[in-house]
Amino acid sequence: MIDWPLAELLPHAGDMILIDHVLSFDEEQIHTRLTVKPGGLFNQPDGSLPAWVGIELMAQSVAAYAGCRARERGNAVELGFLLGTRKFECNVEHFPVGSELTIHALRSLEDDNGMGVFECHLTGPGIHAMARLNVFCPPQAAHYLHESHSSSSTTGAQS
Repeated sequence: MIDWPLAELLPHAGDMILIDHVLSFDEEQIHTRLTVKPGGLFNQPDGSLPAWVGIELMAQSVAAYAGCRARERGNAVELGFLLGTRKFECNVEHFPVGSELTIHALRSLEDDNGMGVFECHLTGPGIHAMARLNVFCPPQAAHYLHESHSSSSTTGAQS
């Protein structure tokens, strides 16, 4: 298991960090784990998580992959964006409280501009979900966001 605190690997904070641990990672993939706990931001009244939250769990695993790679190289963790998903499939409607879920994200494409595609699988007791995530991690994302905000402000002022 990786000992780096998740808060140092993900650009999320507090209750928005949904995964519990990075089990392993290498240049191509990451394995993460979580236990479904009641009382979170996305829990249903019975404490379970709706299956669609699986997309966010996969996305956070991909973000942790990027964070691990950055830390390993001595770089700062950068902000990334989930652009979309294809073929999300899940055999259950929700993930019950207490379920141990593992996520495996395998990089299938990454270019120099920060675009990437990951094949993701989420498994647990009687649970299997899969999706292909399209992500974007631009170089110097903070600068990218600043430029975007500045142009919007300028455009808005001219209207």
